Amino acid sequence: MGSQFFATLLSIVIAISSAAGAQSFEELERLLDEHPSLTALAYQQEAARERSIAASALPDPQVSFGVNNLPVSDPAFNRFLPTNKAIGVRQELPNLAGRRARRAQAEAAASLTAAMRAARYDALKAELVALLHEKARIKVARQAAEAQRTAYAELAEIIDGEIRGGRPSVYRLAEIDAEQAEVASNLAALSAQEAEADARLIDLLGFVPDTPAPSVAIFPWQDDPASFHAVALAAADIAHSESSVAEARAAFRPNWGAQVTYQQREEGSGAAGAQFAGDDWVSGMVTVSVPLWAGKSQKPKLRAAKAEEAAARSHYLAAVRSARAQYAAFSAQHRTAIEQQAILTEKVSAIEDEIASQLRLYESGRGTYAPVLEGEIAILTLRARIARQKASAATAAARMNSLLVSP
Repeated sequence: MGSQFFATLLSIVIAISSAAGAQSFEELERLLDEHPSLTALAYQQEAARERSIAASALPDPQVSFGVNNLPVSDPAFNRFLPTNKAIGVRQELPNLAGRRARRAQAEAAASLTAAMRAARYDALKAELVALLHEKARIKVARQAAEAQRTAYAELAEIIDGEIRGGRPSVYRLAEIDAEQAEVASNLAALSAQEAEADARLIDLLGFVPDTPAPSVAIFPWQDDPASFHAVALAAADIAHSESSVAEARAAFRPNWGAQVTYQQREEGSGAAGAQFAGDDWVSGMVTVSVPLWAGKSQKPKLRAAKAEEAAARSHYLAAVRSARAQYAAFSAQHRTAIEQQAILTEKVSAIEDEIASQLRLYESGRGTYAPVLEGEIAILTLRARIARQKASAATAAARMNSLLVSP
């Protein structure tokens, strides 16, 4: 009974894993959008937006209750003329320019976080594309290495036969042993590379998908630096620093306040039996702040905000240079990979022609089959190199696209 339960559980896990692995690339993109780092940025953006709403609100009013001039020796409200009960309301009124600046600052922070999330998503997507192409490259390379292993075994038998036939091919047999060891080493390296790629895919998606590597079309770029994520981030940072300067300027303006107090006196009798009537009255007050210590408070803050704004503008210029350089580097990698594919493909065609020639000699009885196998082994090596260049081209194209704001 227990074995049946575990067998059923194992089949369910395998089915779930197979379903997860068979997802399309579009489904992987949707799953990637739920990456924890992106979710965290989304929450930060929401928090900044909520702060922008609160930034322009007035502070809570203060309500006070109390008594004035209550005698200590004989506490009562009808013994002393100045004794009264009081209730007051006080409202602080921070200057409007400051509240608007703080709202703009929070909105700029939300925009900055949104730009960070978009850049992060495109970077993760490029990483996903690169890993899927890396998996495809490893698959081709492993198939080529396994085929080479079989071909080397067959070639070793042919060389061994030639040695027994009196041909001096012992040195070639030693070379084959070394080349077989190289193939085994390549297979071990491919296993390690696949394990690393799988670990990175789990970090991105939570599982290892069995999704074909997608084709990558390079986004058109009109030589506009504003199209780069890094430049958009720098521009959002400038807007954030500008709002900080506006807030620092607003600190020089007065903050107001208003207070109203209602007081009530009860009827009573004072010294020597003097009677006094009860009465109600209202007191009002308006307060205003005076920037008396501006030299030690507001001015340093303004200078600091201006320095941060200047730094943000310098970061913008640096971001433009860096983004252009990265784009040019990835473009060169993509172009080189495409050119290498063409060169390697030509080599494959040349070796295929040579194989056909050697095969005709072999079939005519004037040659051996060894050159044919050696040519096939060389083609397998070139196929693996072509797969590497294809993955390199796709990765470079994905990296180029990740630098740009998605159209």
